[in-house]
Amino acid sequence: MKKIVIIVVVILAVAGIVALTVVRAQSGYTKVLTGKVVRSNLVSVVSGTGQIKPKTYVNVGATAFGRITHLYVKEGDHVKRGQTLATVESIQPEANVDAQKAAIDAARTDIASYIAAERTAEANVEHAKADLEQKKLDYDRYKALYAEKLVSKADFDARKAAYDTDVATLNQSNAAVVQAKAQTDSARGHMGTQVATLRFNEDALNKTVSIAPFDALVTNLPVREGETVVVGIQNAQGSTLMTLADMSIITAEVKVDETDIVNVALGQEADVSVDALPGKVFKGHVTEVGDQALLRSTGVATSQSTSGTEEAKDFKVVVTVDQPTDLLRPGLSATAKITTASRPNALSIPIQALTLRPPDAKEKPHLQKTSTAAATPSSATDAEKVQGVFVIRTDKGGKMRVHFVPVTTGITGTTDIEITTGLKEGDEIVTGTYRVLRNLKDNALVKRDTTPATVNKDDSDSSSSS
Repeated sequence: MKKIVIIVVVILAVAGIVALTVVRAQSGYTKVLTGKVVRSNLVSVVSGTGQIKPKTYVNVGATAFGRITHLYVKEGDHVKRGQTLATVESIQPEANVDAQKAAIDAARTDIASYIAAERTAEANVEHAKADLEQKKLDYDRYKALYAEKLVSKADFDARKAAYDTDVATLNQSNAAVVQAKAQTDSARGHMGTQVATLRFNEDALNKTVSIAPFDALVTNLPVREGETVVVGIQNAQGSTLMTLADMSIITAEVKVDETDIVNVALGQEADVSVDALPGKVFKGHVTEVGDQALLRSTGVATSQSTSGTEEAKDFKVVVTVDQPTDLLRPGLSATAKITTASRPNALSIPIQALTLRPPDAKEKPHLQKTSTAAATPSSATDAEKVQGVFVIRTDKGGKMRVHFVPVTTGITGTTDIEITTGLKEGDEIVTGTYRVLRNLKDNALVKRDTTPATVNKDDSDSSSSS
């Protein structure tokens, strides 16, 4: 038994010596997560959420008062341009058209009779001219005979009277022609009025039939057959028959945060995903970037808001889908990921490796300053701090030490950020944890942390603050 006790004591003593040796060896070291500066293809993406909308849609309003007699479509139907959508009772408009057509037929008959009267009057003129010519010959002959005393004055006076009568008759016939033409012109004028009234009545009749203005999808049908519709203000109850959407051009209208809108421009490529169609991505491009800031709580433009409360704002961005499909329907919730910049083969590091440190005498004038990375306790403000990375280097004694290296950055990807100056490919850098980076000092001794990575609250907070 004594031997067993001695053996146990020796083992414990050896273990204690080993543990003490390990502790002493590790004293002064900070465990850090590390990574390499590598080259990768970086893509900067701005996201926005919204809904699918057609580029063109119209509310087909009631253009005539009355009861709906037929609805030829239902919600979700595809319609063609010129297709009949609905009809409203048209008894009175049809009667007006028929009555006006009858009035026009009567007017045409009147015009025909007046034209015939013109022809009769013109024939009477020709007859009067011929008769006058005969009477003039008789008058001239008797005038010469009377001058030679060969006929009596009574015969001469009879011939002169006959001539004068035919002159008056010719004038009367000419006046009758003018009168007949005036009556014809008046009848034609009345005919024009009747035709115009017919067009008015036909227009009123046509308005009882609703026609599709373009190829479209019926997205809303708030009325039913038998209901009475009225001509009124758009969107008033009973004045809108249906809503048609032109699905040949489909857009995703999304809201982008005010901090990201400066990077969004027309023509940029975008991937549109729809909650109702998981796994499907639709390619598109930016076709509209709003100039008005919208209050996030109400969606009202700041220029129209009467509230002076400061709150988060968004901007409207419209992404047009390159290849429309019947799968996309108006109102579906959508997310657009807009590619605002890309860098092939860019020098990059994980975003969480960036940290801020107060400026020192070695800081160069061109160094980029920012408040987007992790902060360290210091009297310097974030605007004055220098953005940089802790690079791991081995000293002459073979120990690993970290050195703070100021860097300038380019575009930001999903998890990595571009480094434009300060580092070179292959450099080993400290990437975490956030708690370690926050308190890490320049030239500190470090060792690689090989413990399996776990997500804790501190690291989660670092992601949101970076």
